[in-house]
Amino acid sequence: MALVLFSGGQDSTTCLAWALERFERVETIGFDYGQRHRVELGQRAVLREALAGLKPDWGQKLGPDHVLELSALGAISDTALTSTKAIEMGEQGLPNTFVPGRNLIFLTFAAALAYRRGLKGIVGGMCETDFSGYPDCRDDAIKAMQVALNIGMESRFVLETPLMWLDKAQTWALAQELGGDGLVEAIVEHSHTCYLGDRGARHAWGHGCGQCPACVLRAQGFARWKTGK
Repeated sequence: MALVLFSGGQDSTTCLAWALERFERVETIGFDYGQRHRVELGQRAVLREALAGLKPDWGQKLGPDHVLELSALGAISDTALTSTKAIEMGEQGLPNTFVPGRNLIFLTFAAALAYRRGLKGIVGGMCETDFSGYPDCRDDAIKAMQVALNIGMESRFVLETPLMWLDKAQTWALAQELGGDGLVEAIVEHSHTCYLGDRGARHAWGHGCGQCPACVLRAQGFARWKTGK
């Protein structure tokens, strides 16, 4: 039984499919923290329905969805992901889309919910290959969180990060492997990655502005996957 951190983006949708292939019951959790691309939250229900319809057993395994309001995180953040400021590199060599502590906070709240729901697996789309330099996406950070959560909650949670060592091209390939063309099409059509929250233009890889770092990374990965390069 598992709980998937499900934002409505490409990575978390792939992780949800991965979990549905492996666990008998899968629940999802999302967070509203005042993100600039809040449109992603609206895509979650669409994607859950799409995945439930792809395979009969996926539909049977997919359990309740939970959305937590974490406006305090947005309130204490001064980032391009939680305001309308221009996206650029910060003084410490990190993009100003980095929300300090975000994944650590997400995992803590997810573990608290998992504890109550009796779920031992916690699945997240953190990745150290295509990760924009975000320190809380690194494998060491996730392993440290697993230790801390298990000590602090007297539990045996396992933090699963199936995308940790995959680049975006490999993530597209994993989606194809898990759910075939149907899953790839659902990710292209319904998932949201664009930092600006733009769902106007429809590209081969999905909706987005096509210019922000998230769109560029997704588009380049899609192109590499399609060409096999």
